[in-house]
Amino acid sequence: MSMNALLAEPATTGSNEGLLAPRAPHFPAKAKHVIFLFLNGGPSQVDTFDPKPMLTKYHGTLAPSGNLKTERKTGTLLKSPFTFHRHGQSGLEISEIFSKLGEHADDLCVIRSMHVERPNHEPSLLRLNTGHQIAGHPSMGAWLTYGLGTLNQNLPGYVVLCPGLPVIGPQLWSNGYLPGIHQGTHLPNNESVPEKLIQHLRNKQVNADDQRRQLNLIHSLNKSHLAREGADPQLEARIATMEVAYRMQTEATDAFDLTKETDATRARYGKGDFARGCLLARRLVERGVRMVQVYYGNQQPWDSHDDILAHAKLAADSDPPIGALLHDLKASGLLKETIVIISGEFGRTPSVEVSAVARIHNGRDHNNHGFSTVVAGGGFKGGFAYGSTDDFGFKAVDKPVHPHDLQATILHQMGLDHLKLTYRHSGRDFRLTDVGGNVINDLVG
Repeated sequence: MSMNALLAEPATTGSNEGLLAPRAPHFPAKAKHVIFLFLNGGPSQVDTFDPKPMLTKYHGTLAPSGNLKTERKTGTLLKSPFTFHRHGQSGLEISEIFSKLGEHADDLCVIRSMHVERPNHEPSLLRLNTGHQIAGHPSMGAWLTYGLGTLNQNLPGYVVLCPGLPVIGPQLWSNGYLPGIHQGTHLPNNESVPEKLIQHLRNKQVNADDQRRQLNLIHSLNKSHLAREGADPQLEARIATMEVAYRMQTEATDAFDLTKETDATRARYGKGDFARGCLLARRLVERGVRMVQVYYGNQQPWDSHDDILAHAKLAADSDPPIGALLHDLKASGLLKETIVIISGEFGRTPSVEVSAVARIHNGRDHNNHGFSTVVAGGGFKGGFAYGSTDDFGFKAVDKPVHPHDLQATILHQMGLDHLKLTYRHSGRDFRLTDVGGNVINDLVG
């Protein structure tokens, strides 16, 4: 195990306090928490956060470069069916389908020049979540809890909320080669009752005192085993997980009980899985959880190949809870120390997708060459757009941003040097940003 000297080596005492205890960052941090709202499937940048007047002007014609090369056959340029409006003092342009988010324009940093290498869901999902295009590497949440621990020992440090599973599934919140305690805890946010949301939350056969005695006995036996056989990261992770599970019986019941919110608050967030996930994310961050990730839904809901008008319904479901989340975080002062990320794994083509089987030809294909990611809070500058795509929104041409750059900047705001947050595995030191990434100082204050 190797982490540069600026971070103390994680303890191997077989206790939760050693593996998840709060740890000093490399340098003073601007942020303490991350909430990642993942719009899985690939939202269209030219219909959400990247207005393109030229796309409207040349609607129905081929792009000057001819058919755009993507995974599938594409045809003529397709203007956005949605109107963009300027918001806030900054005048940041945002699509009408994200009007609630637009009310927070002056807090938003819209990166319009994101790009990834592949137009496929799986490698791009992995790149945005783990920094790598292949499975088996730790997710960003795992790296954050490994480097910083968490601020509440009675809840998991990294929580993932999704009704079922997005494409790939648990590999997106894996601990990889880091100790198992850093894996994200996946909870199905289609449930609203804590005991259903968290299976087997309580042991109905044994009271808390007896459970504590049982755990103490198991801990004593495991400690003897470790003394005899030597360090065993998997065993130590299981011990820590058992401790968290025991402590969650009290804390989680309160944290996940949305009936403790007022009717007015629940109404602002709206109904549905994503709304419930956003409200739970706020409650978890308030209680010290290091990172919460909320996937919009199962599989890839934003994958609008056939009809881009589907984005209107998707946004109607996601815009109010995102706006409510930002409102509440700002009102409580938590937005200053919480980085909120809104992104998919890639964008969509400005041209229409041509399909032999689709009934409607009004959709867009995958586009890895240029897309938008929105970041708010945690010291990120608000009220401006960074970088740009070409005139039609196809390719990042000005100040291109790779996920490694964004990840390096997020770690920087959390007080971590992405070059020094490493873990030795299979003969080399690995990191979230692999062998790339640069902190983009223009994004942060």
